[in-house]
Amino acid sequence: MIARIHRLKTLTVDVRAGRAVRRYKVVKADGLDELVFQSVKDGKPMSDGNVLKRHIKPAARCLGFKVTWSSLRTSCATWMVQAGADPKSVQGQMRHSRISTTMDIYAQFVPEGQKQAVQRLREYVRESAGPASGPSGPLLVQ
Repeated sequence: MIARIHRLKTLTVDVRAGRAVRRYKVVKADGLDELVFQSVKDGKPMSDGNVLKRHIKPAARCLGFKVTWSSLRTSCATWMVQAGADPKSVQGQMRHSRISTTMDIYAQFVPEGQKQAVQRLREYVRESAGPASGPSGPLLVQ
């Protein structure tokens, strides 16, 4: 993972601005406290929509998924409950004022067959990503 994050420092992207194409470094600042997802132009925090559009949705598309912030929140709450987190902690993490919102809307029951499907997907992603040997490997989070 660290090698892949370091690889981001070497990448540039071409951004169309009318007829012109401008080239920007993907990572503007790489200190210990800097952001992983920085705006291309000035290195400031990216908007939520840009993180979803430029990073999360393309990765999900490669895996055959469609994602929204809502689906990610639901998945997160469900996985925390499945992992054994107490509901009050999940409520706090989700920043819900009522635990009923967390448990009735976001944390969903996952049957055993779905758990096995997620485990198979996890194994597939790990196998297809290969070893995280260095900067030449694919940019895929394991």
